[in-house]
Amino acid sequence: MTTYGPYTPVRSAGNFLFISGQIGIDPTTKTAAPDIAEQTKQVLRNMTRALEANGAGLNDVIKTTVFLTNMDDFAAMNVVYERYFEAPRPARSTISVRELPRVGGDTALLVEIEAVVYREQA
Repeated sequence: MTTYGPYTPVRSAGNFLFISGQIGIDPTTKTAAPDIAEQTKQVLRNMTRALEANGAGLNDVIKTTVFLTNMDDFAAMNVVYERYFEAPRPARSTISVRELPRVGGDTALLVEIEAVVYREQA
């Protein structure tokens, strides 16, 4: 799992997992697509990999926080998000931020999503 700073990508506490903010950088190419839909897809693919590596899946996510650099991207992000999470979907907050760290070259990161997960068996 790729990290871009001094943090732990996934922490467990009992049956809970805390997934650090996932960004839209492809871990193979180390690049990000320039549009919100593709970045959101990559964020959720990255999150899926982090979950699977820890014995969980998207259906175990109970809360997410979405960080957007432009609230005009909310609808497009939401279309992708809805495809990845089945009902009942996680509780969610969406926050507008000025910018996200540039860690994947020159392409601006547009979205970051963190999650809280509950697993029946830790």
